[in-house]
Amino acid sequence: MKRYERYAEEIAELIRSGTLRPGERLPSVRQASASRRISPATVFEAYYRLEARGLIQARPRSGYYVAEPVAARAAEPATASPSPRTTEVEISELVFDVLGSTRRPDVVPLGSAFPSPAVFPLDALARTLTPAMRRLDAGRIVEELTTGSEALRRQIGLRYVVAGTAVDARELVVTDGAMEALNLCLQAVTRPGDLVAVESPSFYAALQALERLQLRAVEVATHPRHGVEIDSLAEVLQRHPVKACWFMPSFQNPLGSLMPEANKRALVELLARHGVPLVEDDVYGELHFGARRPPPAKAFDRDGLVMHCSSFSKCLAPGYRVGWTAAGRYAQAVQRLKLMTTLTTAMPSQEALAAYLQHGGYDRHLRPLRQALADSQARMLAALARHFPAGTRVTRPEGGYFLWVELPEGVDTLLLQRQAAAHDIGLAPGPLFSADRRFAHCLRLNYGHPADARIEPALRTVGRLAAEQRR
Repeated sequence: MKRYERYAEEIAELIRSGTLRPGERLPSVRQASASRRISPATVFEAYYRLEARGLIQARPRSGYYVAEPVAARAAEPATASPSPRTTEVEISELVFDVLGSTRRPDVVPLGSAFPSPAVFPLDALARTLTPAMRRLDAGRIVEELTTGSEALRRQIGLRYVVAGTAVDARELVVTDGAMEALNLCLQAVTRPGDLVAVESPSFYAALQALERLQLRAVEVATHPRHGVEIDSLAEVLQRHPVKACWFMPSFQNPLGSLMPEANKRALVELLARHGVPLVEDDVYGELHFGARRPPPAKAFDRDGLVMHCSSFSKCLAPGYRVGWTAAGRYAQAVQRLKLMTTLTTAMPSQEALAAYLQHGGYDRHLRPLRQALADSQARMLAALARHFPAGTRVTRPEGGYFLWVELPEGVDTLLLQRQAAAHDIGLAPGPLFSADRRFAHCLRLNYGHPADARIEPALRTVGRLAAEQRR
């Protein structure tokens, strides 16, 4: 065992034996480093491991404490049972109405889809921009119009290799963010009127994409911890002429669920038997709290049916609008659609990101970001336990920056969103995440703003409003 593993296991044993009890403070990083003669980094890694296992929790400006036992915490939501019917998607007006005000800086961003800009190395990225553009050969701008910067595609390809996923460089297409990648992939394999399988609940932008392309949706049961339920998907494929699936196997938005590797393999094999392509949304994969990045479903694809889509927007460079797809057998179709729509992605953004990745800045940025998000999740879970009504259920994702909150029956989260907006608090109510507007007593909460002191007071207000509604 490594040093941090040994120290983590010693603390875990003290907790299991009752020597360290819930609520007790652990030695500070400095104290543990001095007394054990190990580096602060080793102590941090040990505490990070213990926190990921739910044994301890961080408290802002206070340190690490033994967590309450699982039985004393809020229960996790149960798997929803979606309707077996197919649905015409009409969600955009509701999305625009509900989320229109959340972009104001004075609104507490509990309902935001984005992490805080403060967690990104924007200054370091800006410093790479000018030198990268000076080195750019003007001829390359035309040569790499549709597929994107060769230097950036090389860096993206290397990350696939390091993560153990085999991707042919020829299937990579750089796009204007992940949403363009996802939309192009969906468009490449469907026609208006076709049926697409989505998770339940599902990210509202996926539903908006279906609406724009005049596609119908069928929802698949999705476990709050383990993601798409394979048996439910198999039944949907038997009953309906599904032309494509749009799933988020790693840290799904809004649930935060993570499909186990065996389930991802089973998912890809099931879809291969039916010849159904998968549009894989993997924008949160780098934001894992465990020791290694979970492999995408693409890692198990042997038939080119998985179109893996991701971007740098959620974990490195918001506003640069650089994403990509490894589109498998559909790469040429995606390239042609790109050529017919946006033609190319801005070259300065691509070159700046390629230079940043080449010099190792990405991983140096990701390590503290993951820790900050894990700490922020622990703080939000503790605040929900203090301030939300009894009977509230909450997910505990192993990555990303969203919690899915199931409030007691009788709470209307569309009404709650309007009430919270009067207090300058943004919320994302459950009906946004379903084609037939279910999940009326659920919320998605964003814990991706670790330094925002307004978060806990806002949660206190939302908890009070929910309790008043219930009464």
